[in-house]
Amino acid sequence: MPAAIVLVAIFIAYIGLGIPDSLLGSAWPAIYTELGVNISCLSAVSIIISAGTIISSFASERIVKKLKTPLVAVLSTALTVIALLGFSLSKNMVWLCFCAIPQGLGAGAIDAALNNYVAHNYKATHMNFLHGFYGVGVAVSPYIMAAFLKNGMQWRQGYRTLFYMQGAILIIIILSLPFWKMARSAESIEKSRAQRPIKFSALIKNSAVRTQWVTFIGSCGIESLCLVWGSTYLVNSQGVSADYGAKIITFYYAGLTLSRLGAGFIVKKISSEKIVFAGQAITFAAIVILLWANNAAAAGAGLFLVGLGNGPFFPNMTRLTVEYFDSELSQAIIGTQMGFGYTSILLTPVMFGIISNIFSTAAFPFYLGVCFAIMLAATLSLKKKVSRRS
Repeated sequence: MPAAIVLVAIFIAYIGLGIPDSLLGSAWPAIYTELGVNISCLSAVSIIISAGTIISSFASERIVKKLKTPLVAVLSTALTVIALLGFSLSKNMVWLCFCAIPQGLGAGAIDAALNNYVAHNYKATHMNFLHGFYGVGVAVSPYIMAAFLKNGMQWRQGYRTLFYMQGAILIIIILSLPFWKMARSAESIEKSRAQRPIKFSALIKNSAVRTQWVTFIGSCGIESLCLVWGSTYLVNSQGVSADYGAKIITFYYAGLTLSRLGAGFIVKKISSEKIVFAGQAITFAAIVILLWANNAAAAGAGLFLVGLGNGPFFPNMTRLTVEYFDSELSQAIIGTQMGFGYTSILLTPVMFGIISNIFSTAAFPFYLGVCFAIMLAATLSLKKKVSRRS
């Protein structure tokens, strides 16, 4: 019973992790207009958020060792609550950048901590459901913001409403704290106490660990490219209107969420490893469709399949970390692989922005192909190295 209560709290916490991630982009047209700043200032805020996430991801092992996962979940969620309130009160660009700091720092540590906790204490099906709930949070917040903007209400009220939602999630996590110790066995607690933080210099010497980092760089590159540039690609290269492009990109979100929730059921019969490779086959087919797409319907289908194929990679490859490597290394590896993944999320859209200025946004599916090739090559290499070691 305590384990079930903790799992529900973790799922809800992951909804809270997703809420801020897609909120800024949906609110930005109203924000920069009201504050009188350049549209490109979005990049500055996004970079600060990503930088904070990267820092807290790489530091997550030491943070979790010192504070333990339950307290990390509380403090990280509290930071995002503060960030959402701060955004709703922001009067200028300086305040926006200042509020981006707690949002970024709050995202990285909790992501790594909860992934490692679920990987060790629950089944693979729960890991997939966990990331499915992240998809719920990512999908819900833009709809809530859009409702306020559509009715002529201010973006601040949208942020304030989501601040209340995030606050409620924080209260649920706090109420679950007494159940965390009961949910873990004495053996598991003793083992975690005995473990010492692993130095980054020790991890980088392991070629299998380095290869797994590259798999996340490729997969997260695909994800960030679709999230940041998907709508622009549809508008500039497929000739749809801005509002219609925003609607079509939701097919990507739908594919992402559906695949993760679906994988939670099929992972009982199919291994995480097979799900990863099946997803990569779907992603390859999706990129081929996008390469030949000459209308919005085909592009929408391609984006849906990209989400469907790439969606299960993150939860299942994270789950495989505890199978591929020694248990005492898992928290350090998961934290660093997320750090490299978030680095890819930060840099990939920027690099494509440079490329699109040279070749236009029509290069979108080709760049997706490059990210896919990196991910696939690294996945095959990792499989070979792990098999050889076994």
